[in-house]
Amino acid sequence: MPVETKKLPTIQTAGERLDKVVAAALAVTRATAQKWLERDLVTVNGKPQTKKYLVQTGDDVVVTVPDAAPAETVAQDIPLTVLYEDDDLLVVDKPKGMVVHPAPGHTDGTLVNALLAHCGDSLSGIGGVARPGIVHRIDKDTSGLLMVAKNDFAHQKLAAQIKAHTFTRVYEAVVVGHLKEESGTVDAPIGRHPKNRKKMAVTTEHSRNAVSHYEVLERLQGCDHVRVRLETGRTHQIRVHMAYLGHPVLGDTVYGSSTPVKGLSGQCLHAKTLGFDHPRTGEYMELTGELPPYFTEILESYKERE
Repeated sequence: MPVETKKLPTIQTAGERLDKVVAAALAVTRATAQKWLERDLVTVNGKPQTKKYLVQTGDDVVVTVPDAAPAETVAQDIPLTVLYEDDDLLVVDKPKGMVVHPAPGHTDGTLVNALLAHCGDSLSGIGGVARPGIVHRIDKDTSGLLMVAKNDFAHQKLAAQIKAHTFTRVYEAVVVGHLKEESGTVDAPIGRHPKNRKKMAVTTEHSRNAVSHYEVLERLQGCDHVRVRLETGRTHQIRVHMAYLGHPVLGDTVYGSSTPVKGLSGQCLHAKTLGFDHPRTGEYMELTGELPPYFTEILESYKERE
């Protein structure tokens, strides 16, 4: 059953293939867009079209986004680090390497599997069977705090704060090289990479505004320990923005060097603080976790090089 209908902005530039336009506008892979087209879930001026259709100036494109395919997500007794929990929500400290929700190649061992065991039926249903309770996500190889809603009321209230940019999210990272300024703001739109659909990039094509505020906490040998506060929350935002500045996150083999860093699996990036208005009481709450061992070990190893 379809769950959402999305009308793309009226086409301003003619000549691009329809599957490419849909993929870019909705931040999905081209293969996904093509599957939707094959199922007649995409219409142009009210009529289904093929993936090879070349859009024309003034075309109205509408996409009926289908439900995620139902999946049998099982509860698994996986230890969780819970920083806060009540009847409406919980905040967990996700370890590095854990996938947030089941996906192809990661059907179990995810945070959702752990949450089903921890919370039972007390999770928001807005995310569907694939993402119960998940209000926002962080990457597999990013560690740190993540909000989970236990009911739809809390989910809607929290999601509205994220949309309004009133949800505080502060990260710490180690970035390659030395930033020119001690602090600053990156205000650069992010969209799908024009040549690699699995990556994001700073681009003006089919992008959304993205703002990150950073400050250097410590200068190390060949790298900086930084704090980054998100004003917006785009996919891979910190990783893309730091790479855009010429200082990719240490260990990020997607946006930085393809050579892994010894002793580090993936990027050195940790979601350290979450701040929000409680969905039931309206009281502002702010939770801060400790830096995980892998992060502190990296800091110590670079200090020893000085």
